[in-house]
This record gives sequence, structure tokens and C-alpha cells, in this order.
Amino acid sequence: MAENADTVFVGKKPTMSYVLACVTQFNNGKKEVSLRARGRSISHAVDIAEVLRNKFLKDVNVKNVSISTEEVESEQGQKLNVSAIEIILER
Repeated sequence: MAENADTVFVGKKPTMSYVLACVTQFNNGKKEVSLRARGRSISHAVDIAEVLRNKFLKDVNVKNVSISTEEVESEQGQKLNVSAIEIILER
């Protein structure tokens, strides 16, 4: 987990919403931005990182990628294991 990075949590919004959030963080002087996603949003987080690096900010690099499993409780009260990813981008 990145302690100095600002975190963008990836969900169901369009890709460009998250790209804009990351660009805004970098333009505000942040050196690191963390993209975090769980479950089906993991591939969306990877897409966001690649669009950001290849189309918008060519000087941004992937510093670290960490994967984990988080335990969440379903609406029925069952405990489920959900995959998670954190992509730390640095400028």
C-alpha cells in the first residue's frame, strides 16, 4: 500500500472519468497516484493506467503493482473473497 500516494478507487464510471481524476492529481503536484480496484473492475483499472500512460501523460510510469484478496460480506451475510489490485503510478 502506498502511503504517500493519493488513491483513485475504480468502479463503474467511464474510463475517462478516472483518467481525468489521475491527471488532476498529477497536475496538482502529486508525485504518485494509486489506482485501486476489486473484482471485475481490475481490468478497468489496468485500462485506465494504460490510457493515462500512452495517451495523456507520457512521463508517468508504473512504480508498483500489488495484488491481494479482500474478504467482503455479501447481502445474504456470506463472507466472500474478492481479488484486488493496486497500481501505483509515479511521475
